[in-house]
Amino acid sequence: MKRLRLAILISGRGSNMEQLLKACQDDAYPAQPVVVISNRADASGLSTARGFNVRAVAIPHKNYESRESFENEIDRVLCQTGVDIIALAGFMRVLTPGFVSRWAGRMINIHPSLLPKYPGLDTHRRAIEAGDKEAGCSVHWVTEGVDEGDVIAQSRVPVKAGDTAGSLSERVLLEEHALYPKALAKACELVRKKPSS
Repeated sequence: MKRLRLAILISGRGSNMEQLLKACQDDAYPAQPVVVISNRADASGLSTARGFNVRAVAIPHKNYESRESFENEIDRVLCQTGVDIIALAGFMRVLTPGFVSRWAGRMINIHPSLLPKYPGLDTHRRAIEAGDKEAGCSVHWVTEGVDEGDVIAQSRVPVKAGDTAGSLSERVLLEEHALYPKALAKACELVRKKPSS
């Protein structure tokens, strides 16, 4: 089985990225990481990626006069590297419709809520304030709408009495680490089944 060439986009420490890279060390895993890209040159996840012998590239968005020119540089690196599938792992930039359409059906994201509940930011605080009995995380296809793409997989955690956004976030993050490698493997199989354009 030919493994899909994986790019991971990050903005910070990349704890979910690290779980993906660990999963990819198994030769039977359906993805092979070929590049990690960050929009921040100081993202600690870049050195983590290099520790896995994966090419790590900083493309600081502040160096570009428009979102399009920034994304064009990302796209150039992705195409140059022959990427088949993209995983967003704490990439804190909203992508333009043009970039999303170029990679439609080949780009996934992890989000710390049970989508369609709580797209966007402050998901844990919003779940607690709403009185939800459970929270969790979702891996979904990236579409033009923020956190609106079809869900690939979800994992749930109970909201406990006395939970704060911080304590809930810590428990959800552990679930994210377990969920994302499984969901990426599932996404790879779905990409493989699509007719090539």
